[in-house]
Amino acid sequence: MKYALIPLLPFAAFLVIGLFGHWIKERAHWIAVPAVGFSFLLSVSTFMDIANGEPIRLTLYSWITSGAFDVNIGFYIDRLTAAMLLLVTIVSGLVHVYTIGYMRGEPGYARFFAYIALFTFSMLMLVMADNFLQLYVFWEAVGLCSYLLIGHWYDRKSACDAATKAFVVNRVGDFGFGLGIMLVFVTFGSLQYDAVFGHAVLAQGQTINLLKPLGGEWLAGTLTVICLLLFTGAVGKSAQVPLHVWLPDAMEGPTPISALIHAATMVTAGVFMVARLSPLYNLAPAAMDVVAVTGGVTAIFAATIALTQNDIKRVVAYSTVSQLGYMMMACGLGAYTAGMYHLLTHGAFKALLFLGCGSVIIALHHEQDMRRMGGLKDKLPVTYWTMVIGSLALAGIPGFSGFFSKEEILAGAWGAGPLGQTLAVVGLVTAFMTAFYSFRLIFVAFWGESRVGSGGASAGPHPAGIDPHHADHIHEPSPTMTAPLLVLAVLSVFAGYFGIPHFIEPVLQGPTGVEAHEGPLLLKLIAIAMGVGGIAAAYVVYVKSPGLPQQLAEKWTQAYALSLNKWYVDELYDRTIVTPTVDLANGLWRRVDVAVIDAMVNGVGAAALLWGRALRLVQSGQVQHYALAMALGTVVILGMYLWF
Repeated sequence: MKYALIPLLPFAAFLVIGLFGHWIKERAHWIAVPAVGFSFLLSVSTFMDIANGEPIRLTLYSWITSGAFDVNIGFYIDRLTAAMLLLVTIVSGLVHVYTIGYMRGEPGYARFFAYIALFTFSMLMLVMADNFLQLYVFWEAVGLCSYLLIGHWYDRKSACDAATKAFVVNRVGDFGFGLGIMLVFVTFGSLQYDAVFGHAVLAQGQTINLLKPLGGEWLAGTLTVICLLLFTGAVGKSAQVPLHVWLPDAMEGPTPISALIHAATMVTAGVFMVARLSPLYNLAPAAMDVVAVTGGVTAIFAATIALTQNDIKRVVAYSTVSQLGYMMMACGLGAYTAGMYHLLTHGAFKALLFLGCGSVIIALHHEQDMRRMGGLKDKLPVTYWTMVIGSLALAGIPGFSGFFSKEEILAGAWGAGPLGQTLAVVGLVTAFMTAFYSFRLIFVAFWGESRVGSGGASAGPHPAGIDPHHADHIHEPSPTMTAPLLVLAVLSVFAGYFGIPHFIEPVLQGPTGVEAHEGPLLLKLIAIAMGVGGIAAAYVVYVKSPGLPQQLAEKWTQAYALSLNKWYVDELYDRTIVTPTVDLANGLWRRVDVAVIDAMVNGVGAAALLWGRALRLVQSGQVQHYALAMALGTVVILGMYLWF
C-alpha cells in the first residue's frame, strides 16, 4: 500500500487545501510540504525495493470495462520509474519549501500550494502508469496544472495570455498523442504496456493506408505511424520545434513553477514517454530518425535564441528548450540511457538556476531585466555561488553532473552512424553556445557595476522595478529560499557520481545492433574545449570588453534581430495561423451564427409575436363578434362533417 501513498499524499494535500484554503490561508504550507516530504521518503523506500528486486506491478481497481476494452488503474514501477519518482519528489519538495518565502504575502497563497500539490500528484501518477490511457489522462492533468499555475496572477493580461497559449499549443500535440493511443488499441487490442510491448514484434510488418478515407493509397508502417503520433504529444509537452513557442512565455508564472514544471518535471514528460515506449520506437527506425533530428534542431535553434535574451528567466527557459532537444536527440538515436541520464541531472541544475533567478527577482523587487542588474555577487553571495555551480553543470564542465550526462549523449550520438555523427557535431556547437549564454547571465547579472534602478525595460508583475534609493539594501532572501539552492547545488555537483546510467540501463535497451559507446577521447576533449571556450568567450565579451556586445549587434544587425526576436516564429504563427483563424471565426460567426442560427431563433420569436398580434385582433370585447365567430365555426364544422 505504500506505493499508492506516494501520489495520494500530495492529492490529499490538494483536497484539504482546496476545500479549506479560505480558513487555512498562510498556513497552507504546513499541509503541502509534509505531504510531499513523506512522498519523498516513500520514494526512497521504493527505490531501494527496486534496486534489490524485480519491477513492481500493482493493480488498484478496474477502471473501464466495455467489451474488449478493459483498462485498470495500476502502477508499473521499474528502475526508470523509481529514478523519476526521486526526481519529482526531490524537486517538488524543494520547490514547496522555496515557495514559502517566494510567495509570502502574495494573494492566492493557499491556492498556489493546492495547485502545485495537484501537479505533483498528476506527475507521479504519470510516471507510475502501467497503461496508455492512464498515461494520457495524467498527461493532460499536468497540462491543466500548468495552465492554472502559469495564470496564477490572473489579474495580469500577460499571464493569462501565456497560460492560454500553453494550453492551446499543447492541444495541438496532444491531439496527435490521443490518435496514437487509439491506433495502439486498434492494432494490439489492449492499452496495457506489457501486452503491447509483448506483441510489438508481431506488428512490425503491418501497414496502414493513410489515404484510405480519400480513396487513395499511401501505405506506411503501422508502428511508424503510432510512434510518430505519440511523438507529437512529446513535441508539445517537451517544447520541441515547432511547438516550442509556449515554454518561454510560460515564464509569466511565478518562478517556483518555472523550476518545478517548466524545467525539471512536466516538460521532461515527453522524453520520459519516448524512453518508456522504447520497445515500440526500437521497431520503427524512421520514427526514431524523426525524433533524433527534431531534438538536434531544437537544441541548436533554442541555443541561438538564448544568446541575446535580456529577461533572466527567458535565458534559462530557452536553455531548457535546448537541453530538452539534447535529451530527445539521444533517445532518437537509441541512446535512451544517455537521454534519461541527462534528464535526471538536468532536473537538479536547471531547477537550481530557475530558483536562483527567483532569488534575484525577489531581491530586486520583481525586476527581471538583466540590463538593470549587475554588481550582485557580493550582495547575494549564496545565490551567486549556487548559480555559478548550476551554470558550470549546464556548460558541461568536468567534475559537475552535466559533464557526465552530456558526454554520454555525445558518445552515444557518435556511435550511431552518419546521422548520429552529424548530430554530435550539432551537439558540440550547441555546447559552446550553452556555456556562452549561461555565463553571459552570470557576468551581466552579478559582475560589473550595479545598474539596479537604471534605465532599461522591466519585466515582471511590478513593472516599475526597484526604487534606486533601495539599491544599497539588496540582500539574500529568507532561509526557506536559500536552503533549496544549497541542496540543489550539491546535487548539481554529485549527481554525476551516483551511477545513474548503470542503474537505469537494464530497462532502456536500444535497437538491435546499437551498442553503447565510450566515444573517442578526441570527442571528449573537444566537448570540454567547447564548454571552457564558451565561458572564456563570455568573459571576454561581457567583462573585458563590455562595449563589444553593442558593436557586434550593430555589425551583425540582421543576425542579432533574428535571435532577439526568436527567429520571428511567433509572428509567423500569428500571420499564418492565428490571424486567419480569427478572421475565419469572425466570418463564420457573421454568416452562420448571426445570419442562420440567430436568425432562426429570432424568427421563432418574431413569428410568435406576429401570431399573438393577429389573435389580439379577434379579442375585441364585443359579444356580437364572438357570437358571429361561434356561428361561423358551427357552419364550418357541420359543412366539413357533411362533406366528408
